[in-house]
Amino acid sequence: MTEELDLRAAPGFVDEELAAELPGLRLDWMTLPRGPRASPTALVRRLESLSNRYRGASVVAMRTQPIPHAYRTFFRQIGLDPDVDRIPSEQAAVSRLVYGGFRSRGALEDALLLALIETGVPVWALDADLIDPGGLGIRTTVKGDVLGGGEQAHGLAPGRLVVADTQCIHAMLFGEVAAGHGAGSRARRIAAFSVGVEGVPAIHVEEALWVCAEALRSG
Repeated sequence: MTEELDLRAAPGFVDEELAAELPGLRLDWMTLPRGPRASPTALVRRLESLSNRYRGASVVAMRTQPIPHAYRTFFRQIGLDPDVDRIPSEQAAVSRLVYGGFRSRGALEDALLLALIETGVPVWALDADLIDPGGLGIRTTVKGDVLGGGEQAHGLAPGRLVVADTQCIHAMLFGEVAAGHGAGSRARRIAAFSVGVEGVPAIHVEEALWVCAEALRSG
C-alpha cells in the first residue's frame, strides 16, 4: 500500500524589512521521505515527453510569459542580470536544447526538474535532519554570517539573500547550497522548498512542491 503523505506546504518566514522591500517574495516548504535513488521509468518517460515542449523559438519566447517574466524582474531587483545569471526555468530550457532532451539524473533530481518544468517555479531539496524545527525562511545576511557549518562553512558578506532557519544558513537564494546540506544519498528525509516572487501566484508556489512530492511517491 502506498504511504499517504501530508502534502500541505508550510509557509516560511521572510524578514519584515525584506518583505517590505521585495513584496511578493515567499518561501514554502515541506518534509518528504527521501524516496528511491534511481528514477522510475514513468518519471523518465514523463521528462522525455516534456522535452518536446522546448524548441529554439519557444525557449526565446519563455521570457515573455508571466511566471518567467516575474522571476526575470526579480533577478534585476536584486542586482542579477537574467541574461547572464539565468532564472531556473530558462536554465533548464537551455540545457534541454544543449543536450537534446531532459537528462535523467536520479529520482530526486528528476522530481525537482519536473516541478520546475510544469509550474515554472523552482524547487530545491535539503537534508531535513539539518533543519531547525522552526522551519525555513528568507533573510538578509549580517556581519559574521557563514554558509553552512563545520569545517566546510565559509563567510558571507552582509546584505546577501539567503535561505536559513534560526540556527544556520543552508543556501544562497537562487544559488549555492551549503556543502553537506543538500539532500544527498545519505539523507533519510528531504526538506523541499520553493521560492515565489511578485507576479507568481501563491498556488503555483505550492503546486511546485506537490508535483515534486507526487513524483517521488510514484517511485
